[in-house]
Amino acid sequence: MTNAGTGAGRPLRLGTRKSLMAMTQSQGVADALTQRTGHAVELVGVTTQGDVSKALLAQIGGTGVFVNELRDRLLSGEVDFAVHSLKDLPTTETPGIVLAATPARDDPRDALCGPAKLADLPHGARVGTGSPRRVAQLRALRHDLEVVPIRGNAPTRLGKVTDGELDAVVLAHAGLRRIGRLDSVAEVFDPDQMLPAPGQGSLALECRADRTDLIELLGALDDPMTRASVTAERTVLAVLEGGCSAPVGTYAAEVDETLHLTATVAAFDGTRQIRMSASGHPDTAEQIGRDLADRLLAQGADQLMGERD
Repeated sequence: MTNAGTGAGRPLRLGTRKSLMAMTQSQGVADALTQRTGHAVELVGVTTQGDVSKALLAQIGGTGVFVNELRDRLLSGEVDFAVHSLKDLPTTETPGIVLAATPARDDPRDALCGPAKLADLPHGARVGTGSPRRVAQLRALRHDLEVVPIRGNAPTRLGKVTDGELDAVVLAHAGLRRIGRLDSVAEVFDPDQMLPAPGQGSLALECRADRTDLIELLGALDDPMTRASVTAERTVLAVLEGGCSAPVGTYAAEVDETLHLTATVAAFDGTRQIRMSASGHPDTAEQIGRDLADRLLAQGADQLMGERD
């Protein structure tokens, strides 16, 4: 390793959002990298557009609002690598930046946080989420719900249940675990009930494409099974040309050297959804995702994605 950036003279600079969840997951990555490679890592907090704006994600550009500033710091050399929640990454490639590692995935499922399971909430219960994907699937499960759009970090959202503003909120199980709030979970949705966002529960380690030394170093944390799964999921989203504002759910998992992928596109009002599955060798993850997305489109997925209340 001859590049000064990975030399022993100074710690590697890890760019991260400043939220509790982001800092916690980034510190976990830093600790794991130090343990495996011996390189010290220091966290550099960065404020992103998604952290500052109070508007719903779809209104301020959707996918990318949590990552663009971090990528700017990478390209300028202010940080050596960045850690993102993979579901926040746009599916289009950014020139000069490479996805160097996808560590082993955490639980990808969605969780209902509140006093009771979904079936036991009162008629017309107010359930908060900022995700069109969750809105569509919640309404498919219970048409009587009043789904309320919300923003804010996980503690802020959970507080809306505690103070009685909402009956429940839906959050990612992985994030709740990372910040030690699994005590708030009333129900974890099986993928048969609610398919997660592409890449949910996974982290993405990005660095500059010309830092071959750093790409090799970060590769120590890469998990091939996770990479195959999220590649298939994100390919579905890319072919459908959807972002975080699209009601698309996907989940892929490897069983006995076969990658099984399921995807759904749901009408925003929950009245209709197209759900299909495919499988194949993990080495063909991108093609599996592409073929499944083409089948979804052939069944009218693009029309469903374009509909709103």
